[in-house]
Amino acid sequence: MSASFPVSDHCDGRRFFNPHHHQDRNWLDVLRWKRSSRPAPWPAQPLPARITPAPLDPAHRLAATWIGQSTFLLQTRLGNILTDPVYSDRIGPANRIGPRRVRAPGIAFDDLPAIDVVLLSHDHYDHCDHATLRRLWRKHAPLAITPLGNAPLFRSAGFAPDRIIELDWWQSHALASGLNIALTPARHWSNRLRGPRNGRLWGGFFISAPAVTAFFAGDTAYDDTMFNDIQKKFGPPDLALIPVGAYAPRWFMKEQHCDPAEAIQIHRDLGARTSLGMHWGTFPLTDDGFAEPPRELALALAAAGLSPDVFRTCAPGEGLRI
Repeated sequence: MSASFPVSDHCDGRRFFNPHHHQDRNWLDVLRWKRSSRPAPWPAQPLPARITPAPLDPAHRLAATWIGQSTFLLQTRLGNILTDPVYSDRIGPANRIGPRRVRAPGIAFDDLPAIDVVLLSHDHYDHCDHATLRRLWRKHAPLAITPLGNAPLFRSAGFAPDRIIELDWWQSHALASGLNIALTPARHWSNRLRGPRNGRLWGGFFISAPAVTAFFAGDTAYDDTMFNDIQKKFGPPDLALIPVGAYAPRWFMKEQHCDPAEAIQIHRDLGARTSLGMHWGTFPLTDDGFAEPPRELALALAAAGLSPDVFRTCAPGEGLRI
């Protein structure tokens, strides 16, 4: 029997959907894509990329280090956060099928500092890696914050039920440390090998710490109201982490993944002071190439008349401090 959730503009009580317009791709769409697919080449062997993160120094309020795909280490004065943690070499059911990692994590798992909070945006395998969640629980026992319907994924990875917080869009959780984390809308979908399609909610997160704010978009297509609404409710974030990859072909991906030009529009809708690109150069998921997203982002920034400093990509193990 499937779970029951509050009825809203994005849930009928049992299934979640995108407000205003929702499009699910089917196997015929996948077959059409694969028949016409001309994927750009990716490296055949994993590329090394690894650093040991330094503690957050008193001169900064936030350090963001890209580990790969949508995994960031966010160090704040009130604790350390890990977003969509994926450390496995292969993503997919039981880590036996699916794309292989082409760049090593920017921080080795054993070099991570104490992790206080894990943010999980949705259930797709390149964001929700069961093996990594198990490792995190055994070593760090962090608090997990995730959208509605995703708690069973954490429980099956060993997380104690009282260490899992489920949120609906616009709900927030205040930690004893003083961190405040709110779940924000995203335009996406959910599905795993087990469980109903769109039976678990997806979203992003707005993080408020002393004198600094950050936005983690999760996985999303562009939406002409969602990100303006986030800015109106929470204000412009000091840092936004926005996906820039896995966008080709556009006829297939447009309803679930933004391209670099749309990522820039999300940055502008949010009023973000600085943005970093993610969800690229780690797993070959779609037809865009390994290094194509940074090139397209640079071209789109120039076309928009924006400085490359306001929205950039970085190598795994790199990031910025605020």
